[in-house]
Amino acid sequence: MNPLTTAPEFGLIIVGDEILSGKRQDKHMSKVIELLSSRGLSLSHADYVGDDPQRLTQTLQRAFTAPGVVFSCGGIGATPDDHTRQSAAAALGVPLALHPDAEQLIRERTRDVALEQGLPYEPLREDNVHRLNMGRFPQGADIIPNPYNKIPGFTCRGPLGVVHFVPGFPVMAWPMLDWVLDRFYAEFANTGQRLEKSVIVMGSMEATLTPLMEAIEAKFPGVKVFSLPSVDHPEYGRHIELGVKGPVAAVESAFVQLLSGLSQFGAKLGPELVRL
Repeated sequence: MNPLTTAPEFGLIIVGDEILSGKRQDKHMSKVIELLSSRGLSLSHADYVGDDPQRLTQTLQRAFTAPGVVFSCGGIGATPDDHTRQSAAAALGVPLALHPDAEQLIRERTRDVALEQGLPYEPLREDNVHRLNMGRFPQGADIIPNPYNKIPGFTCRGPLGVVHFVPGFPVMAWPMLDWVLDRFYAEFANTGQRLEKSVIVMGSMEATLTPLMEAIEAKFPGVKVFSLPSVDHPEYGRHIELGVKGPVAAVESAFVQLLSGLSQFGAKLGPELVRL
């Protein structure tokens, strides 16, 4: 599946009116960051989208037409407020089709539920037939196995981007995302190969430090410089946490230059911070 030679950018789409209305709090972003970080990878962008088919279609069109990998959480059920499957098909310009493997898994699930309830399995019963809609994916999609209840998610490939679709329920979504990362992106995992180093700069202004930040990024490709200002920290007061992050060797060299540049400004420095 993966012709890439370097790690792709990873993005996230969270779908659901319940998130935007505040009825539920999003838990997916922090978990996706955790899953990526444990593999030495990072999240580069995220979108929150309500249950609006047009806006969701537009969001997915951007994901399919930009290089990278996107995880989409939510809206793949078969109730009237679930539009993700339909919007994915519209974004790709293909029809929905019942995936044969998904059909088999959904039938297995409905059979299991009937047995658990001590009832006969009736495949043609209206509700059982309706459940098959959860296996109607954009034509050409591949399934993502769901270890919780067998109802699969799916993967679609666009002109440039790949989107992996999972349910909104964390108990289902997170193991499925873990599987996707292990199955398709294990080659990019480099736990312990990335580093973040920063220093507390007392009382300085970001505008004053911007030329130094730009010079470091220009000299060290692959290294990102970050600046986190604070005005009321209980210990440091007004300060900036200024740092670099990226591949270990490059970060070590860039951080030395960062400290050297700060010394030329006569900046008052606090403690140094290291994060893997």
